[in-house]
Amino acid sequence: MNKTVKTMMISMIVNTILSILKVLVGLIGKSGALIADGLHSFSDLITDVVAIIGSKLASKPADLNHPYGHGKIEYITSMVISIMIVFLGSTIIIKTFTEDITIPSKIVIIVTIFTILSKLLLSNYILKCGKKYNSNILISSGLESRTDVISSIVVLISSILCSLNEYVKIFKYADKVAMLIVSILIIKTGFNLLKENISNILGESEINTELTSEVEKIILNNKEVIKIDELVLIKYGSYYKLISDIGMNENNSLKDVHDVLDLLEEKIKKETNIKFITFHVNPYKIED
Repeated sequence: MNKTVKTMMISMIVNTILSILKVLVGLIGKSGALIADGLHSFSDLITDVVAIIGSKLASKPADLNHPYGHGKIEYITSMVISIMIVFLGSTIIIKTFTEDITIPSKIVIIVTIFTILSKLLLSNYILKCGKKYNSNILISSGLESRTDVISSIVVLISSILCSLNEYVKIFKYADKVAMLIVSILIIKTGFNLLKENISNILGESEINTELTSEVEKIILNNKEVIKIDELVLIKYGSYYKLISDIGMNENNSLKDVHDVLDLLEEKIKKETNIKFITFHVNPYKIED
């Protein structure tokens, strides 16, 4: 079991417990907002399953038809996650306007506080692992989990306001307003993830200043390299492809140039998560 799958399994277990807890307490406590929040957590569970499948498929090695591996499968699975999030948010909006007004009980407040703390710890853990393993799937899942934290806070506020409806009558609508806010947050997250992954599938160059600086340092540390004319990183899931134009002395022999490029490729692949490298050498005249 790789590290990404292990992280997603932990997320699945937590999301299963939280989604069941929210829905049950929402039904018992008559809180449409908490039920919606529970469905949001349930969507996390579904997306975790999709993410695990995507991670396994993305880890397949390169072959004749896919010379740069299958890393972009991560973007496709992340797009599936995005579409599911948008659909869920739309469903909750419909329920907001079709169900009757109810006043949640006090137990909703207690359970919501517990779920906020649990989900906050989970989302931080997933995002940390996503950045550590450079996994687009984990980052997508972690961002969706963080939205769940925000939506739970909205549910908490609405539950407190609803408990005060005897003093301020308009507060009886707080649960409905919370349902609407939760659904909007869900849809916004879904659209943002969808936009990001479409851009990655289209082959947008990666802006990773830390990795770029690291690669530039490795290349320029070789005394045979005069300068870097161009350096482009393209992300393939959890790894990168490097395309770079470098300048070298025009008097160098073809063998010397070849040996330098071999050394650079070996060092870059060893010290970074760049799997595929294409170099183009520009000849430079060196004055005596």
